[in-house]
Amino acid sequence: MNIWAKRLGSVMLAGTLLTGVSAFSNVSGTAEVFAAETVAQKGVTVIGKGELSVKPDIVYLSIGAESSAATAQSAQRHNAQKMEKVMNVLKTTWKIDDKDIKTEQFSVQPNYTYTEKDGQQVKSYTARHTLQVTLRDLSKVGELLDDVSEAGANSIGNARFSVENRDAFEAQVLEKAMANAALKAQAIAKASQRQLGLVVSVVEGQVQTYGFEYAQQEMSMNSAAADKAVTSVEPGEIKLSTQLQVQYELK
Repeated sequence: MNIWAKRLGSVMLAGTLLTGVSAFSNVSGTAEVFAAETVAQKGVTVIGKGELSVKPDIVYLSIGAESSAATAQSAQRHNAQKMEKVMNVLKTTWKIDDKDIKTEQFSVQPNYTYTEKDGQQVKSYTARHTLQVTLRDLSKVGELLDDVSEAGANSIGNARFSVENRDAFEAQVLEKAMANAALKAQAIAKASQRQLGLVVSVVEGQVQTYGFEYAQQEMSMNSAAADKAVTSVEPGEIKLSTQLQVQYELK
């Protein structure tokens, strides 16, 4: 009997200890939740937005030529002759620096035909050579495109307008976003009858650039010669925008 009494007492004691630990754990967890809620109630997080419209000061032009012939060598040779004339216009007539001219694409590819009798056959080859040309005088974009087209450029793509020194404009956009965040946080603090405190944290978003691109379809070699009117290209404006996630104290 004494042995069973001892065992029963041990079981009851262990149960009591486990219950006490469980109760203590519950109290501790509840305290942590309340503490977290109290911290959360002391601050406010807002999204600040900033936008800035600026005039572009640089343009990247996609200028190239393509030629087709019966053989790959012939297509490449004819296209090289066109591109030599285009390069001469860019460097001699327009004085474009070497650093502002770089090859964007170069390829020689076969063109196929298919018939039930012969199956797939190589019909011809097409050589393509495209340059990215940087121009800083935006008033001359249309004139330059006309000149290179007359010289032999028959594959002219987009004119991508941008700003050369983005850092200064990005700083202005970030300042606008912070001012917008402060305005929102102040309004929330006033509505909740609290006072706005210091900035606790800031999460920076990427500055996005939205520009206007002039998409020009492929031009024939003699299009500029047939019509002497200068191609008109309007750069428009570049818009920079960003968002900041800002957390403030509330007093």
